[in-house]
This record gives sequence, C-alpha cells and structure tokens, in this order.
Amino acid sequence: MENTNTKKLGKQTVKLNNPPKIVATYSIVGPKEGEGPLGKYFDEVLNDDLYGKESFEKAESEMIYTAITAAINRADLTEEEVDYLFAGDLLNQLTSSSFAARKLNIPFFGLYGACSTMSESLSVASMMMDGGFADYVVAATSSHFSSAERQFRFPLEYGAQRSPLAQWTVTGAGAMLLAKEGDFPEVTYITTGVVKDYGIKDPNNMGAAMAPAAVDTISRHFKDTGREPKFYDAIVTGDLGKVGKEIISKLLLEYGYDIRENYFDCGDMIYDDTVQNTDSGGSGCGCSAVVSCGYFYKKMIRKEIKNMLLVSTGALMSTTSSLQGESIPGIAHAVAIEFNNIEGR
Repeated sequence: MENTNTKKLGKQTVKLNNPPKIVATYSIVGPKEGEGPLGKYFDEVLNDDLYGKESFEKAESEMIYTAITAAINRADLTEEEVDYLFAGDLLNQLTSSSFAARKLNIPFFGLYGACSTMSESLSVASMMMDGGFADYVVAATSSHFSSAERQFRFPLEYGAQRSPLAQWTVTGAGAMLLAKEGDFPEVTYITTGVVKDYGIKDPNNMGAAMAPAAVDTISRHFKDTGREPKFYDAIVTGDLGKVGKEIISKLLLEYGYDIRENYFDCGDMIYDDTVQNTDSGGSGCGCSAVVSCGYFYKKMIRKEIKNMLLVSTGALMSTTSSLQGESIPGIAHAVAIEFNNIEGR
C-alpha cells in the first residue's frame, strides 16, 4: 500500500514538513582562524590554541563544550530543557565530543562523518525535530589543528614538510540550537550522501578525494527537489579547499549544473594563503561548523541572504586504512537552510 504521507523525495532527499528553526549559534576559533578574512564573524577568538589546558585534545573538548553551552545560553535555555545533543569530531572514539558531553546533562548521540559532521549532525537533529521527538536540540562539532596533526599526520615536533595540496585543519568549534518556533532560518530539505571512492590514496589531497561525493550529493539534491542552482543565494561546501573547489565546479558542469556564480567553499574562505601559508585552504569538522555558524548564519540574520545549501564534506579514512594502502572514501550531506521572511524578496 502506498504511503501518501511520505516525506521522501527521490532517492536521497527528505522534505521537512515541520522545519526546525536555528534560533542560536556559536562559533569559537583559534588565533590563526581569527587572523583570517572571516575573523570578525566568529563569536570568540582564542589567544592561545591550548585554551589554558595541558593538551590540544583537552583544548578541543573545551572548545566544543563552550560552543554548546554558549548556544544554549543565547537561546535563553538551560541544559535541562535541551532534549538531545548531536555531536562529533575527528579524534578516536569521539573523545572531544564525548568528554564535553559528560559535563552536560543532555542525552547524547555521538556521530562520526569526518569533516561532514556539521551537516550530518544538523541533518539528524532536524529529522528528530521534524518527527516531533524533541522541542530543543543542539548540533555541534569541532576540530583542532594540533590534535589532528598528531593523530593523522606527524607530531608538530617532527617538522614534516607540507605538500602544496595539503589543507590546514581548522582549530574551531560550532554549535547550532534548533527549536520549533521563532522567526529564524529554518531547515527545509536534507539530502543524505552516499559514499564515493574514486581511488585517491594521497592523504595530502583530501579535496580531490571528497569532491566526487560533493558532486553526487549536490546533483542529487537538485534532481530530487527540482530546484536549480540559482535558487540558492549560496551553495556552500565544507572543506574542499582550492583544489577540490575547482574540481567540483567543473564536474557539476558536466551534470548540467553551473554553480560558479553562487558557490563558496568554507576551506577556501577561512584563510588567506598569501599571508597565512595554508596551502590549499582549511579543512576539519570545525571548518564548515565555524563558517556556517559564524559567517553565513550572521548573513542570514542580517537578511543579506535568504537561503543556502550547506554541504559539509568528509574523507572517511583512518590512520590504519591509509597505512594499509586503502583509498580514501568521501561523503557529503546537504542541508537546505531558508529564511523566507525577507521583505521585498
């Protein structure tokens, strides 16, 4: 028997009939990110990326804890009023998120999507809200340059030379608080990505590894919804960087979609490579988190843009898989965020 109440559109997209509102966000970044082109848009810029802690891992956990609690406070809520926390990070066993959650009295779902975790957590949180299972939820994620270098590449003390294709892991954390009511940007559509692997094995070339997944998810979103690229004021990928951004623009043209006029990549935006020596740009869970929670959310609240498609991208690798010669699978999840009450538009 056909289900006439389905929210599913096409193969991978859902339409939220009760779209949750993003009523508050918070972004916290390290010193390098604060010195970049978007520095003024972040809510908090640290003077020390150790954040007063004895390790970079503890600093990262404190950053995501700060982002979560600050977003809750901005919404004039208490921890007890938040029904669920959806969060993740890059470290083994999600220690940054889990250790932050142990200080919070909030039911916790730990998520791993590599650098796609902002869109992933926002997707699952929004579905939970749309289904009527919660009144308030938080979606959050974080990354830290030094903790990621230690786990995935080389200790800083080793002084390894960087590839020009390499990206700089963002030190930052972002959190979004979702509610049922309010005059705020809302999540309307979610396109969940499928894993794509085109055989890239170079861990220094993440942009090329993730680009095919972003192309697949974005093109699928347009097919499922019937929308065209020009519908969105901003189509925003997470951390493809300079290399991946160029690849995705070319590949989408082959699919019949020209996104070049309204396409942005958080990794390409967050640093100025001419003075900051960040090679191909930014990466990490925190990259799309702080740029979406900081820069783009403020643009929407100020009514400078009315909608965006956030497509956080992730490389689903581990240190073990790379050492064993495995290629790098990519994933991308798309979330449509709209603020439809802008007068005159």
